[in-house]
Amino acid sequence: MSEEKIFDENETQLLSAMGLEEDGAMTKDYVAYAGKKLTTDDKARASREQIIEALRTVSDPEIMINIWDMGLVYKIVQEDDGDIKIDMTVTAPTCPVAGILPQQAADAVAALSGVGIVEVKIVWEPAWSFENMTDEAKAMIELF
Repeated sequence: MSEEKIFDENETQLLSAMGLEEDGAMTKDYVAYAGKKLTTDDKARASREQIIEALRTVSDPEIMINIWDMGLVYKIVQEDDGDIKIDMTVTAPTCPVAGILPQQAADAVAALSGVGIVEVKIVWEPAWSFENMTDEAKAMIELF
């Protein structure tokens, strides 16, 4: 499948999740997936700190601050079987990288040892604000 085709499908799914369908039909969540089920032999699980560090490798390319310090990640749930569920948001529904960041986050966490299937879901409530940012991220914004 071409990269352009994948982008078009992601964009369509994201627009649907934002409630921007032309016909006003019920919208679906925007969800990105990565990884694979762990086997019963896989006993070690990634720590919460390792997951957060993986999320810190994903940056918003417009402002070059990672999604964790931006306060875009709202919830991380670690299942007993190694699967990870993450709720995150974007700075605005019209964010041009909204269709890219969730997949990058899923891929980064899935690359960790001891992680099964990673699900990253875009949520719209509560809306993101500058108050979500770490002090370090706020200081970087002030430099711009």
